[in-house]
Amino acid sequence: MRTTLMSAVGRIDSFVGLAGRVTAWLVLGLVLLVAFNVLLRYGFAVGTVASQELEWHIMAVTALIGMSYGINRGDEVRVDILYADYGPRMKAAVDVLAGVLTFFIALVFAYLSLAYVAQSYSFQEGSPDPGGLPYRYILKAFLTVGFVLLALQAIVQTARALVAFLDAGKSGAQQASVSPNGK
Repeated sequence: MRTTLMSAVGRIDSFVGLAGRVTAWLVLGLVLLVAFNVLLRYGFAVGTVASQELEWHIMAVTALIGMSYGINRGDEVRVDILYADYGPRMKAAVDVLAGVLTFFIALVFAYLSLAYVAQSYSFQEGSPDPGGLPYRYILKAFLTVGFVLLALQAIVQTARALVAFLDAGKSGAQQASVSPNGK
């Protein structure tokens, strides 16, 4: 059972990691797009609404996918004023609680975003600005995608923390059963 669980966790973790690495390349595209827009605007006094909108579309996708990728890589922000002094079992318990909370919060946001995306799709929503980008519902769909990926990564983190919690309990029980003289 544990092997099957950790195998599934590994596959989810790999998928989120791949999504994050692919999305990370969007940052290079964003930098090039911003540089191009600045060159056009200040060098040639030309600019387009569509290319400016594309900048924030790319940034939004990067942020939405990046939140799960940050956790995947262990780069999330932690306030460890108390956490740093905890033992391995207590740290694992805190991580389990954080993972469960993250999972449910991500699911709520993913669920709430579905109606928002569906409405945008039904109207075939595009930019309200002349010359703006069409198909805004595609961008809005990344709300759902981003929060589903976050929920998946929360499952991974929770499973790993649960295994660490159980392992810390076993090692603590084994240490307690050994007498002080090692017999």
